[in-house]
Amino acid sequence: MAGAPPTSSTAGRLKSIIGGSTGNLVEWFDWYVYSAFTLYFAPHFFPSTDRTAQLLSAAAVFAVGFVMRPIGAWIMGIYADRRGRKAGLTLSVTLMCAGSLIIAVTPGFETIGLAAPALLVLARLMQGLSVGGEYGASATYLSEMAGKGRRGFFSSFQYVTLISGQLLAICVLLILQSTLSEADLDAWGWRIPFAVGALLAVVVFYLRRGLAETESFKNAKQEGAPKSGFWQLIRHHPRETATVMLLTAGGTLAFYAYSIYMQKFLVNTSGFSREVASQINAVTLFVFMLLQPLVGGLSDRIGRKPIMVAFGIGGLLFTYPIFSTLATVRDPLTAGLLVMAALIIVTGYTSINAVVKAELFPAHIRALGVALPYALANTIFGGTAEYVALKFKAAGWEQGFYWYVTAMIGVSLIVYLRMRDTARHSQIIED
Repeated sequence: MAGAPPTSSTAGRLKSIIGGSTGNLVEWFDWYVYSAFTLYFAPHFFPSTDRTAQLLSAAAVFAVGFVMRPIGAWIMGIYADRRGRKAGLTLSVTLMCAGSLIIAVTPGFETIGLAAPALLVLARLMQGLSVGGEYGASATYLSEMAGKGRRGFFSSFQYVTLISGQLLAICVLLILQSTLSEADLDAWGWRIPFAVGALLAVVVFYLRRGLAETESFKNAKQEGAPKSGFWQLIRHHPRETATVMLLTAGGTLAFYAYSIYMQKFLVNTSGFSREVASQINAVTLFVFMLLQPLVGGLSDRIGRKPIMVAFGIGGLLFTYPIFSTLATVRDPLTAGLLVMAALIIVTGYTSINAVVKAELFPAHIRALGVALPYALANTIFGGTAEYVALKFKAAGWEQGFYWYVTAMIGVSLIVYLRMRDTARHSQIIED
């Protein structure tokens, strides 16, 4: 019945949350390995004597992967609403596995010519399709599995595992940097994490097949709710859809600027070595990961809106000073503290964005409502962050990127100030 716990005990609920989170970790590890190892594999797929040109080509493929994310969100969001959250999670990890395997075994440009970048694009398209569905399914699953008073805390593990996947990718990079010579890592060592990611995805496939289904989905099916679909989302939930897009725009751009692009920025602009940049990224991301449940739990006490507003104000005021100072810093400790400050600010978005979106939609269309507008905003702003940043740099006006991030955070801040607090007006009625 409505309101019943999604599993027979608290232990069962926690097991489902941990199981869903673990799978999410592997999905994002596979996704972020591309970014972590770009500096090593880019010359194999995009030969050039100009490092910025190589990074631009690799960043363009990274952005191309995002093109598939709205399509994945649309297809698998509907699939998760109609067939179940568990079914959507299982399908997404299958596609991720295939994409990682393709990258791991594809020969370089010198061996197969243009087929090398073409296969790289194909693999990223598959992974983009996977991640497009993964976000909506996992955000919905974790939000529905958590109890009413702990939704912010437990749903924050969606980003804990997302960051963990990114952190694991960086840790693998650090291990390989310390165990392989730079020549071996450049030549073939970069393939190892893609092979590991494919293998882990197979393990997650079997793990996810054993997950419990959420009570929200079961109740929606029993009550004969309307079927999930694109036109139903646009027709009946236009305000919520626009809200998700706009609250995501500044948040996702800031997240990719402060975390994904930061590694390249520290090398290509600040002048740190690849090893030092990786170490700074690893340490700051680890602390960032630990902050997520703390801030998520805080949102259960004071609401979601104050925390998002704090991110908006902090990002608006400090993004330009942080980036412009980092560009001139040569001390690793100072650089790490500046990166950490940026990540503390963006925690106001990352820790609760999943539950905020899930609380906006009724169960029968929740996975699609969370996934599709998020994926569209993520494609437009998150997926292009590195490319836009490098374009500004190539044009000789790198500061333009700092202003761009600041402006988009400002747009999202307006949305945060105007929207209702979803913790007090949640569409998730089961506890």
